[in-house]
Amino acid sequence: MIETKVLKENLKKEVYRDLLLDIYVDEGRIAYQTDRYIRALERYESLYGPDKVAIYSAPGRSEVGGNHTDHQHGEILAASINLDAIAVVKKLDEPVVRVVSDNYDEIVIDLGDVSLKEEEKESTTALIKGVIAGAADRGYRTGGFQAYITSDVLIGAGLSSSAAFETIIGTIISYLYNDGKLDAVTNAIIGQYAENVYFGKPCGLMDQMACSVGSLVHVDFADPSSPVVEKVDFDMNRHGYSLCITDTKGSHADLTADYAAIPTEMKAVAAFFGREVLLGVSIEDILENMTAIREKCGDRAVLRTLHFIRENERVRKEVEALKSEDINAFLATVKASGDSSFKFLQNVYTNNDVSHQNVSLALAMSEAALEGGAGVSRVHGGGFAGTIQAFVKNENVPKYLEVMDRVFGEGACQVLKIRRYGGMKVME
Repeated sequence: MIETKVLKENLKKEVYRDLLLDIYVDEGRIAYQTDRYIRALERYESLYGPDKVAIYSAPGRSEVGGNHTDHQHGEILAASINLDAIAVVKKLDEPVVRVVSDNYDEIVIDLGDVSLKEEEKESTTALIKGVIAGAADRGYRTGGFQAYITSDVLIGAGLSSSAAFETIIGTIISYLYNDGKLDAVTNAIIGQYAENVYFGKPCGLMDQMACSVGSLVHVDFADPSSPVVEKVDFDMNRHGYSLCITDTKGSHADLTADYAAIPTEMKAVAAFFGREVLLGVSIEDILENMTAIREKCGDRAVLRTLHFIRENERVRKEVEALKSEDINAFLATVKASGDSSFKFLQNVYTNNDVSHQNVSLALAMSEAALEGGAGVSRVHGGGFAGTIQAFVKNENVPKYLEVMDRVFGEGACQVLKIRRYGGMKVME
């Protein structure tokens, strides 16, 4: 642990410059991160006074491949990004956890009672208690601490701000009470437990896994209770590309049915073959039974099934391309994934409001801005009204940023880098 005063002085003297560049990748963001860390320390001091503390970090994530595959026990490829939650933390001897998150009120949790309470669902309190309970249930030690947490992971942009928060709580517990031995995969599973059970939001494991593991992560959900996780080390920046996420500012209201229809229709086709999910159904199976499936499930369900089968294959192609350092093959597969999501999965706009097609427009603008091999784009995450993702050559980023911000508003497009680390201790 280091005195907050010393940490601030070291940050101002750029003692941690190389460390911050290693974590956040982008040279142009080091001044921002330095100031952000100093402000976090000052905020902690205003809350709890000068202290000996440690600083922890957990990143947001971006889905790279495997659009709507995890709920059918398929495969995904996701990446940690250089937007993150950071926490200034002091260990406490008393059995209490005190957390202030950004400008919200302090949350105080008595560790003598971390039981699930219905009235706390959909709250930050529920997430913290869920992680603590989940860690304890798995045999990890827990204990008191006080923390100020601040995050620049965009809320509502599909970058998993809640998973980053869950991951940082688990990371704090790991280092304060378990010598850093709570492994990344278990931390992700605990985060999912907190979100599913305590917070009350059903979600897969992709978000937490990408935030916890770091870099690019390939996950096979064939057995969702024991997913196969593979970290894929690939330096996108060394190959001259940035990851750009554009928030199209579309309304997410009344889209529940659109999102729910995707797994429902896929599972209807799976049921045709006596299965709960599509994993194991082949293209040949679909072709041999096409007429009967169309009559029973409808054409869109067939198209979405074809997307799932090929998308699963594309994830493996992306992983192999990254392992062999073949950036062109990787980008071609990302583009194929986007094309399939648009044409077959059909999650780019809602049929209930065809006059508003923010994501479609963003993809069209991206195609124009990235012509001539400057990059590729695709729908990001759940789709319908949210964000798009683009891998853009570094020299073309300013032009791309200008085009997307002109259409969707200042700050709509965020230029990101893929970072190497998941949940981690940064300074102590």
